[in-house]
Amino acid sequence: MKARFAIAIAVIAVIAVGLVAVAGTAGTDISAPTKIHVIEHATTDTVIDTGPARDTSGDLLTFHNAVFGPADMMRVGHDQGDCIRIAPAAGSWECRWVTWLRGGSLTVEGPFFDTHDSVLAVTGGTGAYRNARGSMSLQARAGGTEFDFVFNLIP
Repeated sequence: MKARFAIAIAVIAVIAVGLVAVAGTAGTDISAPTKIHVIEHATTDTVIDTGPARDTSGDLLTFHNAVFGPADMMRVGHDQGDCIRIAPAAGSWECRWVTWLRGGSLTVEGPFFDTHDSVLAVTGGTGAYRNARGSMSLQARAGGTEFDFVFNLIP
């Protein structure tokens, strides 16, 4: 009797582990390399000077902006985030933000440069992007009042 009970418990444990493994991998939505291009309109960017002068290490940049489709005609979402000034002479900030699009959100983190293009890491997502990883290329346009965000997602 004890042997049958032990075997039944072992079978149930194997089934439970299998169901957990399947549940953990089922339903991933990024199943092939995916490119998403949106354009941010930087209308709310606010810099808070923390040092004795303007543009010093430790200054804070916050934002919550609308994002538009690749033709820059229709609003497709919004973002919000913050950056900390790292090296003013090098024009570098360290940033993190979330971009909400139809179906979910994408989170990025990495450097933003005043003087040249940037590449940030996609650190995760929600909804349709819940298994997202990859990179986001950022390029200034319109004199720095708009930015191309090109998410290069991999499964």
